[in-house]
Amino acid sequence: MKPIRVLLADDHSLMRAGIRALLKELPGVEVVGEANNGQQALDLVEEMKPDIVLMDIMMPEMNGLDATKRVVARHPKVRVIMLSMNASEEHVLHALRAGASGYLLKNIGPEELEGAIRAVVQGDKHITAAVAKHVLAGLVDEGKSSLERLTPRQREVLQLIAEGKTSKQIAKRLGISLRTAEEHRSDLMKKLDIHDVAGLTRYAMRVGLISLEQ
Repeated sequence: MKPIRVLLADDHSLMRAGIRALLKELPGVEVVGEANNGQQALDLVEEMKPDIVLMDIMMPEMNGLDATKRVVARHPKVRVIMLSMNASEEHVLHALRAGASGYLLKNIGPEELEGAIRAVVQGDKHITAAVAKHVLAGLVDEGKSSLERLTPRQREVLQLIAEGKTSKQIAKRLGISLRTAEEHRSDLMKKLDIHDVAGLTRYAMRVGLISLEQ
């Protein structure tokens, strides 16, 4: 039987090392690569063709939610399991709507990690019991959250603003004009009804685009 090929995507090297050590103990599971941001995860999915991606939500360059959407769109057979320290309804629903097949808290035990990987590779879903109630609550409301009403480009700009990038740096990073970058910034503030960088940064932290450490 072919081993289950797993790609790790987390910007904390110690976290990756811990997960890698756990996975090495699981029969029939092989770690085929490691990424420290969402863009690198996308590149490695293209190169390594894993069965499972264990994806952190809060990463630099590209967050795990947007990376998951692109992985699922480009590689429908690849299953993504989100890893997070946050059990809030907003985080869980964003992950599932992005196309994740599972949602795990980082404090789970080895048994649940193994169970999630084996369930998801068979096409099932796995959600940590501690957060499952949030999914049920969120399904009652089918409306889109404020984050989901943003376009992918607006989410990219929001993350870069929250990471402290200037409009000039954002323009260079995304390959757009300075005027376009400033228009995206203005549109974000109008759509979210948040009119300063500090407010945008707090919002990005609340919805999981960046962490307090960034």
